[in-house]
Amino acid sequence: MARRWTARLVGWRSGDGVMWALVGLVVAVPLMNAMVGFVRASSGWLLVATLLAAAVAIGVALPLVRRARRQRDAFLRANARLETIDQMNGEQFEHLVAALLRRDGFRKVRVAGRAGDGGVDVVGVAPDGRVFAVQCRRWSSNVGSPHVRNLLGALAHAYSGHTGLLVTSSGYTSAALREAQGAGLAMLDRRDLAEWALGIPLPDLLSPPASERLSA
Repeated sequence: MARRWTARLVGWRSGDGVMWALVGLVVAVPLMNAMVGFVRASSGWLLVATLLAAAVAIGVALPLVRRARRQRDAFLRANARLETIDQMNGEQFEHLVAALLRRDGFRKVRVAGRAGDGGVDVVGVAPDGRVFAVQCRRWSSNVGSPHVRNLLGALAHAYSGHTGLLVTSSGYTSAALREAQGAGLAMLDRRDLAEWALGIPLPDLLSPPASERLSA
């Protein structure tokens, strides 16, 4: 039973839908080129053929994009409770954070991986154009100041120019909150995570930031 539950939890990855949309476009582009080549000798039909091919490409891609969104939304609904998040491992938590970013309109979201990630687990471009570098900590104990410094170090070097965000399923020590507040680092704690998973957009949660609140 536990094995089936785990498979359902991690069976969808937040980038799968994008992959299928790209497959649809790859199929549609050769078709478009073939149609354009067929009518190249008749310039009067070229515009018609181009528009028709574009309609075919859109017709192929849109259902795949909609399917990806349905899968993402189902994944988020299935994992919106803290009790479920508490059963995740670190990698699963990173994919959940990536899916939440996509839901909130972030583009180019990717899980950075573990080896040589420079203290950053997920990156993505916000709707306002800012590039976020996110550190994820699926822990039961409070996150301490060394992890704040780890992310700040990544922002100063490998991820220079990024907006830093630290997300945890627990809380932060007083020292971590003080250090993050001094550096202006955005942070989400367990309470914020619960609201985010239930549908509150990330920009609403970042004002005021968790680093300006008292530690629970």
